[in-house]
Amino acid sequence: MTIAVHPDAHATLVLNADYRPLSYYPLSLWSWQDAIKAVFLDRVNIVSEYAAEVRSPSFRMRLPSVVSLKTYIRPARFPAFTRFNVFLRDRFECQYCSALEDLTFDHLVPRSRGGLTTWDNVVTACSPCNLRKGNKSCRVAEMFPRQHPYRPTVQDLHNNGRLFPPNYLHESWLDFLYWDTELEP
Repeated sequence: MTIAVHPDAHATLVLNADYRPLSYYPLSLWSWQDAIKAVFLDRVNIVSEYAAEVRSPSFRMRLPSVVSLKTYIRPARFPAFTRFNVFLRDRFECQYCSALEDLTFDHLVPRSRGGLTTWDNVVTACSPCNLRKGNKSCRVAEMFPRQHPYRPTVQDLHNNGRLFPPNYLHESWLDFLYWDTELEP
């Protein structure tokens, strides 16, 4: 069966050589074009395929839905300090009121008072809480974060990322996404 393949369709889940996703949030996905290129460059093994295929007059190939890298990529121990990673560490929730919308980040020790933009001084906050705290310390503002800020490990972010699955998960990916989570009795 030949199916017309839209360039944005048929994403490929990319697993490390140990069959764990390279990342959970965002989920490690490649376009089908990048996956096919990696197959031809002998960088990946095809683990699962879609029914859809690409073909030319002399060649046809089913599109990979899951691939594993042939060479293990050692994950970084600590993630980069980015706004997204701060939000993920704090589970996309205001650390003062638990709001889930209009998020920004707040410096516990304000920058104007010498506070740095670091893992240990920044928390996720909604705009109203951030404005209410303003340029004050937590003690003066009488606003304390629910969770003390910390430098997360990649595993911390992976664990939090599992709480926010993508909108679309192909059935061929499910066996590879959460097999390393602890099972309940």
